[in-house]
Amino acid sequence: MTMTAASVGPPRYQERYAAKLEAAQQARRDIALALESWGLAHLVEVAEQIVTELVANAVEHTTAATVGTSVTRTGEEAVRIVVTDTSRTRPTPAAPSSDDENGRGLLIVDALAHAWGSELVHGGKRVWVELRGDGVQ
Repeated sequence: MTMTAASVGPPRYQERYAAKLEAAQQARRDIALALESWGLAHLVEVAEQIVTELVANAVEHTTAATVGTSVTRTGEEAVRIVVTDTSRTRPTPAAPSSDDENGRGLLIVDALAHAWGSELVHGGKRVWVELRGDGVQ
């Protein structure tokens, strides 16, 4: 008789950070390490840009003491990145003028992600992003 190990779900990495400016850099580094360990180094650059924007938004636009991040492998070439905070205000893309120096973060996320959105959860909200490395956007 052959026995196999039971599946315990997809690979996942999660962490919480103090809601400070350094959180974006720490989250970017940790998400990159997870992707590289899963053989998804080709997703690192885009994931880093997205995580930077979402964590920076959570730090800048909420009063949260901590910001959570996670990355879950959802397919051979796909991951879901989630950023959580305690704010109940869902993010909305801005419409910056050409002279504005800020306000383009969610527009960048939208351009880079296969899909993204937000949902209210107990204790705050989560902003999620789907990335696919199979060239399908």
